[in-house]
Amino acid sequence: MFITLRFFLYLLACLVLATLLTPPLMATGWLDIAPHRVMGRLAQLFILLGIWPFLRWQGLANRAALGFGVGWSVMKLAIRDGWALGVLILLMLVLALLELEIRVPDPTPDAGLQLAGRALQAVLGGLLIGVLEESFFRGALYAAIRQRDGVWAALFWSAALYAVLHLMKPGAWPDTLTFDSAAAWWLFAQVFLELFDWSHLDTLAALLMVGLFLGLVRETTGHIGWCIGLHAGWVLVIQINRRLTDLNPDAPFAFLVGDYDGTIGWLAALWMGSLTGLYALYHRLRRC
Repeated sequence: MFITLRFFLYLLACLVLATLLTPPLMATGWLDIAPHRVMGRLAQLFILLGIWPFLRWQGLANRAALGFGVGWSVMKLAIRDGWALGVLILLMLVLALLELEIRVPDPTPDAGLQLAGRALQAVLGGLLIGVLEESFFRGALYAAIRQRDGVWAALFWSAALYAVLHLMKPGAWPDTLTFDSAAAWWLFAQVFLELFDWSHLDTLAALLMVGLFLGLVRETTGHIGWCIGLHAGWVLVIQINRRLTDLNPDAPFAFLVGDYDGTIGWLAALWMGSLTGLYALYHRLRRC
């Protein structure tokens, strides 16, 4: 847990810097963007700028620790196959949501060319997100915990931090109120208060199951190629699903989806938990 805390404190320091700099940046009038989005983007920028020095300080700035300890040919095939599997896994979830009428077809979907452009953005964005997040969570964080505390601790704590951080986002600031330093620290506090909102429990459970599944894939393959592909495939399906379907809050089983992205929730937690259990059983039987 101590290693996980160090990683969390690094991310927290980046958020504090973003909180300090958002008010003066907004005061310049250069940006026509909501303050909470500016704060979020600044935090992400500081994370990217500081991640390599942080990893060097932790002794994790090498290919093996980051999950790239195999040849490019192996990594490329793993990313490709992982992407296809990720699309299939989440497509089955989306089909279940449609069958239960939790999501319904959008009566005015994007036009074909516009949808193709969105899909291309989702593919490229998913790959970028997959590389960055998997290098951090299933790469450096997983390797550091596993080296010190073993496999089970690495699986749980990397998944737990992954799930928690996805819910830690600054909320919107009302346009009618002046944004200043006090407002910035209010947004900062909201980042943590969101974690104690019981309405997010389904999202937290789903993301925890996702993190456990990806951690198990990392452990059994020895690298993060499959994790990157899976992650990118999931991003694509979620983005396309949001373009082609709408959430139906009046559906009898609408409670099975949370308000994070309109796709994950209790049903996703059950689906990913089942896949994780089956995958673990498969590899246990292979070792017998």
